[in-house]
Amino acid sequence: MANFFIVFYLVKKNLSKIYKLDYQIQVIQEKCNILSNENSQQLKNHAALKTKISRYGSLKKVVEEINQSLDLDNVAVNLTENAFSIIANNQGVCLLYLIDKSKQGLRLFKTGKEEEKLVVKQKEGDLFDLWVLRNNRPLLVEDIRKDFRFDPERMKGKELRPFVSLISSPFVSEQRFSGILRLDNINPHFYSQDDLRFLMRICDLGAVALENSELFKETQELAIRDGLTKLFTKQYFSDRLKEECLRGTSGGRLSFSLLILDIDHFKNYNDQYGHAIGDIVLKKISQKIDNYFKKYQPVIGRFGGEEFSVILPGVDKKKASRLANELRKIIEKEKIVLRRKETNVTVSIGVAEFPMDAKESDGLIMKSDKAMYQAKEKGRNRVCCS
Repeated sequence: MANFFIVFYLVKKNLSKIYKLDYQIQVIQEKCNILSNENSQQLKNHAALKTKISRYGSLKKVVEEINQSLDLDNVAVNLTENAFSIIANNQGVCLLYLIDKSKQGLRLFKTGKEEEKLVVKQKEGDLFDLWVLRNNRPLLVEDIRKDFRFDPERMKGKELRPFVSLISSPFVSEQRFSGILRLDNINPHFYSQDDLRFLMRICDLGAVALENSELFKETQELAIRDGLTKLFTKQYFSDRLKEECLRGTSGGRLSFSLLILDIDHFKNYNDQYGHAIGDIVLKKISQKIDNYFKKYQPVIGRFGGEEFSVILPGVDKKKASRLANELRKIIEKEKIVLRRKETNVTVSIGVAEFPMDAKESDGLIMKSDKAMYQAKEKGRNRVCCS
């Protein structure tokens, strides 16, 4: 009986030690897990910090690239490529929208795509882009299916590209909204707050570059556009005509036509109504010419006081003559009210073709100008060919 109690005592004592050891093991294991989690978190933080340092180090490259050129197209390409590469690692889609001043809305200007065959149909933006436009704020959507700000019913039936997460930031310079830069991906939670913050930095830099590019473009336009009619100046038109002739003689485009139009009896309008009314007539005629030939990708200039010139790429003399005659009839039928008096205007048009009539710009101008004067001599309001 005494032996039983001794054995019982020893077993109980050993079990107590085992329990203590198990408890100590659990405590140590728990500490190891905590240290492991802390180490894992530190590694993640270290990797994130390295990524952040690398990204912000690349801002210098972004600044250098977008400031290399004042050309709007080049600036937009650099912004799109850098955002798509640095933030998205060339995954998903990158979209750059600019403000369309004529429509006061967005228009798609540049894209970066992981899948080159992917077609972006939302040329004027979707509800997410319109949210950024309306609120003038950056946007992070981790999962479009769960974001309470956007009604999933509004997305049904829309031909949306496949994407689930996105980040988007506006281009804003001195309170002037010029566009949006957006990244989206088919995976949820693909973008983080750090990604959005970096995109915002790129857009801060890009807003100034885009504004400078647009100002430069406007300055260029002022230099080559006639102040009254907004058509090209004679000098710029002449330079473009020389380029077209050089392109043709070097094996490029085979032919094109040159039209010279002159308003009949224009001096009478100035004498009878004054130069201000004469300017109205010039603007009306220039708009008619521009609208009529728009689909032919023409080069249209104000060649002299009441003379206009038109290059029609890829159009032979026969077709150009037919088009010129149709335009002449349209102008003739147009009623213009000058000082409460209804009148109409007619034009005489001369047509010549490159290279059939001349192989250099001066000769081509001479031919079409001569044909225009033939139209004048034959009674005006007609079309003559060289």
